[in-house]
Amino acid sequence: MADTAWPKAVLFDLDGTLVDSAPDIHAALNETLASYGEPPFTLEAVTRMVGRGVPTLIDRAYEGLGKTLDPAERDRVVTRFLAIYEPRATELTTLTAGASEATRALVDAGTPIGVVTNKPEAATREILTHFGLSDLMQVVVGGDAGPPKKPEPGLLLLACERLGLDAGDVVFVGDSENDVAAAQAAGMAVVVLRGGYTSIAAEDLGAGAVVDRLDAVPSVFAALRADAPGSGCR
Repeated sequence: MADTAWPKAVLFDLDGTLVDSAPDIHAALNETLASYGEPPFTLEAVTRMVGRGVPTLIDRAYEGLGKTLDPAERDRVVTRFLAIYEPRATELTTLTAGASEATRALVDAGTPIGVVTNKPEAATREILTHFGLSDLMQVVVGGDAGPPKKPEPGLLLLACERLGLDAGDVVFVGDSENDVAAAQAAGMAVVVLRGGYTSIAAEDLGAGAVVDRLDAVPSVFAALRADAPGSGCR
């Protein structure tokens, strides 16, 4: 059960943390590329491209093809990708192990939860609704909310501003180096879920704790609290 005094909220990354969305991203990216006459990528290759938002995904894909895009071309491909991806965002996507249990246990214990992701908010909310998690969330901040995307701290700071909490009173749960860097820059304790969308070993990401399943997150709160950052939202 979550500590009643700390944390005062828990925020989750989406892709690679709450959900395994790589199969849908992979299918949509390959359909997008095919529409421009480009060859497909494997699921493993696309999984390594995920992070920092859709424009970066497109840049990484074209870099993998040995090509570069100017900003206007990239914007067109991004628009095309989103038009393909958003209607099918839950066809192959699944919840990660312990995601439903963890989110409901935290809410039942009186701990507010939310999502902070580089994915656009509309697609994020569609996925959360599909899995019955939307009503559990006190805040949802997508990559199009205004601040720079993770690994910058702005999206996390916006989330705790909306919650009316200091960052030092919040735990962020993610799966990649972008999540750890954003949380640390925000002054927020961070937990990493093993097996996410990164080529770096979970233990090497620099998080305060590593878990194998999301329903193990509450069990690490006591250890995290001992050295929780003290800086607040700013």
